[in-house]
Amino acid sequence: MVEQARLAGEQIHHFHGGLRLRHNKKVSCETPLKRPSLPALLKIPLVQHADVNVQAHVHCLVHPGDVVLKGQAIGRFDDIGGGLVHASTSGVVTDISLQPISHPSGQSGLCVSLEPDGRDAWCAYEPVSDWAHTEPLELLERLLRSGIVGLGGAVFPTGHKLQRARQNQVHTLILNGAECEPYISCDEMLMREHPDRLLLGAHILKHMLGAQRVLIAIEDQMGVIHRVLNQLIKKPGNEDIDVVKVTTIYPEGGERQLIQVLTGLEVPAKGYPIDVGLICFNVGTAGAVAQSITSGRPMVERIVSVTGPGIVRPRNFIALLGTPISHLVAHCDGYTDDAARLIVGGPMMGYALSADDNPIIKAANCILVLTEQNIHNAQPEMPCIRCGACARVCPAILLPQLLHQQVVDELWAPAADNGLNDCIECGCCDFVCPSHIPLTDWFRYGKGALDRAVAEDERAEAAKLRFEARNTRLSDRKDARNERITAQKISVRQDARARIDALTNQAKDQEESGGLK
Repeated sequence: MVEQARLAGEQIHHFHGGLRLRHNKKVSCETPLKRPSLPALLKIPLVQHADVNVQAHVHCLVHPGDVVLKGQAIGRFDDIGGGLVHASTSGVVTDISLQPISHPSGQSGLCVSLEPDGRDAWCAYEPVSDWAHTEPLELLERLLRSGIVGLGGAVFPTGHKLQRARQNQVHTLILNGAECEPYISCDEMLMREHPDRLLLGAHILKHMLGAQRVLIAIEDQMGVIHRVLNQLIKKPGNEDIDVVKVTTIYPEGGERQLIQVLTGLEVPAKGYPIDVGLICFNVGTAGAVAQSITSGRPMVERIVSVTGPGIVRPRNFIALLGTPISHLVAHCDGYTDDAARLIVGGPMMGYALSADDNPIIKAANCILVLTEQNIHNAQPEMPCIRCGACARVCPAILLPQLLHQQVVDELWAPAADNGLNDCIECGCCDFVCPSHIPLTDWFRYGKGALDRAVAEDERAEAAKLRFEARNTRLSDRKDARNERITAQKISVRQDARARIDALTNQAKDQEESGGLK
């Protein structure tokens, strides 16, 4: 398997299922990247990485009334890998409270409200002048403090991912530019306008990992980007970088699907790409790494596509984290008259918001606005007819119809055995279901319920172990007490017997002495 992984990119393979969808990206790529004006207020969530259920582990480092500089740490979380959240601009902290955080659950999170002072003044930072001759561990420490997460949607802390990868021998670094979900074009705009930044990030990550080669995977529809990148990698120093075009089919941008396309290998359900010497980063993440290492500045912004038929003038922005969605929409000349639904992400894996005052977060690669014409009328959910269409398109090679029934019946152990947690929530099964069953919603619910069931089982098992341990301790104490009592009784009997024997011997001696006289 490892040897096959070394041949990544030599031959293009195919993954199971998937859908061919209209891209609808051209309209948002016609205008160059732009930085919008500073909003009147930024709301910066203190948790913006993969696990949002860590509110109790968040430490706010500022207080209302504090004056902060751009890039200053304002929050710290203590879970996976540790990390920091930074002020997106200079200004005054006006409030620290629970606010909507643009999360699919709709829950609120602790946010720092920051009123910009208009100066956009950076705090002190220290660039790395010669990263190629800097120890990888020193660069890793910088990344751990930079707040960079995976910008392809997973938002897993990049520093922690690199830490784990360095424990394995990674030979191939894959940069994922296969932006397969319709409407989203932030990665495409990065590769169009800053291909040199992408290559710099590739070199830095390769240096940190000790990898031997780099593959940049792009869609076969990205002809301009393919030509530009190929010209750049022909320059000296880029000999270990290759650009590979992959077939445009959704969800080819998924990490496991892309690795299967490049290598023909399926990453095991409970395994990781690093187990076969591979690691995959989004191209946006590589660009952020290049900026952070060379400038010394933490991550305070990201590229966001604001697009869809409900936007007057779709385009891509370099937006500060915490910027209200409404501020970006205003810079697109607002909504069309028939705008009907606001979505964070794409039409397949995105989630709807009820208001546009939610902030831009690190996971917000796209703000999509659809019209009534684009939204299918809600259809009543009908019984599953076992047509098998969902199984045919499932890229994770699951049986959605079986999983759906098990989730409905709350059969968590069989659902777990049948790969519920392997569902990537791509929405392909929803798209083709003739019975209009919201399968992805069921699976998302099922994962949460399964986690709760597992946690409850773990608590029950822990309680059982504590009870058994207590009984064992009490039994051991009782046995030890009985042993002490028995030993004392034996000792008393032995002492009494010894005294009796001594007295008997004394009496005999006296008798014998008297008899001699």
